[in-house]
This record gives sequence, C-alpha cells and structure tokens, in this order.
Amino acid sequence: MKEIESLIPHRSPFLYIDRLISYTPDEIVGVKTFSDTDEFLKGSFPGFDFVPGMVLIEALGQCGGAGIKRMNLGSGMFGFASIEKALFHGGVSLGKEFVMTIKNIRVADKYFKQSGVGYVDNQLCVEAIWTCVKIQ
Repeated sequence: MKEIESLIPHRSPFLYIDRLISYTPDEIVGVKTFSDTDEFLKGSFPGFDFVPGMVLIEALGQCGGAGIKRMNLGSGMFGFASIEKALFHGGVSLGKEFVMTIKNIRVADKYFKQSGVGYVDNQLCVEAIWTCVKIQ
C-alpha cells in the first residue's frame, strides 16, 4: 500500500488499489480487495456485500494513474476530466480480488486517456474509457 501512496495522492478510505501487478507503456494491471472493514462501504447497499459501480470506476482510474506515475509517464496531480463510457456487467462482492487491466490510449504531458476492464474470478464486471487532466 505504501508504494501506491507514493504514486497517487489518495489515502484511506479513498484508496481503491492495493498493488500494481505489472506495468508497461501499453498496459497496467493492478488489484484491490474490498472488505467489510472498509468504512466507506457501510452505508452503501446495507445488507448486501456489494461494491458500488462508481467506486469500481474510481478504482480503474487510480490503477491507471498509479501505473502512469510508476513509469514516469506523467508528473503532477491528475483528475478525471471525462468518463466517456462505463458499462457494468456484474457485481463485485466483498472479499473477492478485483483485478484491473488498463490500456493507455494516449499519454501526454497534460492529460492521458485510458480504457480499463475489471474482473472477479475471471468474470468481466466493469469496463470504461476515461480521460484525466493535470490539475496541479
């Protein structure tokens, strides 16, 4: 977790990536396991162990941003400028490893565009395309 905290500004309870598995200029792979101890999930879908879709989109973005920073492809702080597409195919249950695969579509000094997919147990849960811009 400390490695991720050195790459992106997010901190608990808003840090949605546990570790990077691999990263190349074309593809970034990371994981997050959401837990019933995650305080931010307690008020969402009470009685269900279900991670909200927008949290999954944020996790994809954090994974992509951490990979960009790990490879020194961008400096400064970036934030979402647009979410071009988001499709939800299934839920993510607590305690399951959420595996994210991010593709870099365009990386420039002031912005980057990425696409990503998230899986649990090799089942597609979410896919999205987004753009982040430098905010600082």
